[in-house]
Amino acid sequence: MVCGPHVNLCTKYFDMLVKTKKLFCNLSCKAEKFSTFIDPFFRMKKVRLEILGLHYSQSQSGAYALVLGVVGENQKLPIIIGGYEAQSIAVELEKMKPTRPLTHDLFKSFASHFNISIVEVVINKFENGIFYSKLVCKADGHVTEIDSRTSDAIALAIRFSCPIYCFESIISEAGITMDEEGKTKVKDTKPKTQEKGDLQLEDYLSEDLKEMLDKAVAEENFEMASRLRDEINRRKKNID
Repeated sequence: MVCGPHVNLCTKYFDMLVKTKKLFCNLSCKAEKFSTFIDPFFRMKKVRLEILGLHYSQSQSGAYALVLGVVGENQKLPIIIGGYEAQSIAVELEKMKPTRPLTHDLFKSFASHFNISIVEVVINKFENGIFYSKLVCKADGHVTEIDSRTSDAIALAIRFSCPIYCFESIISEAGITMDEEGKTKVKDTKPKTQEKGDLQLEDYLSEDLKEMLDKAVAEENFEMASRLRDEINRRKKNID
């Protein structure tokens, strides 16, 4: 549990680290070593996301691609989620009123009854193609973080009208960057013909995968883009 005073203390120490790094930047050898040590702290910067849409999966029955975008930038983060979670998100986005409350509606009512609020949702980890999130909750002046599936976290964020954040490092690894017109530039050369639902990514060269990723994003096939992105990242990790 992270309490208010602890949050202020962490902020104070972070500001001290910023000042210390600037001080050491005027030195040569020591600055380089210190920068190597401290840079991971700065890569934990959060960026705000917005929901751009839901796309039905053509290859995975009952699955959807939830597309999040970095506010003010041309970067998108596609996340594959289940049908129930997609329905729950869509219902709230469209302001529909189901005859009986959904699970996320029940959670919202339960939390509100005991004066518990969700102040923000943070996508804090991306590992083996899976996104992990946490709910930052507040009650009686105390702040607590609760682990959550990303699909559930987004469904709750909509109901609590709270912001959604993601670390920059995750955006760099799993995000898809668009050009200024909102489309990727697709090369003229075409890779092997793709068969829906029968695409073996392991059979393609890395260069082909990158071209296919550009094409998938341009066609707004974010489900395929997510698969291609994960395969490219998997190969990069194996090389490292």
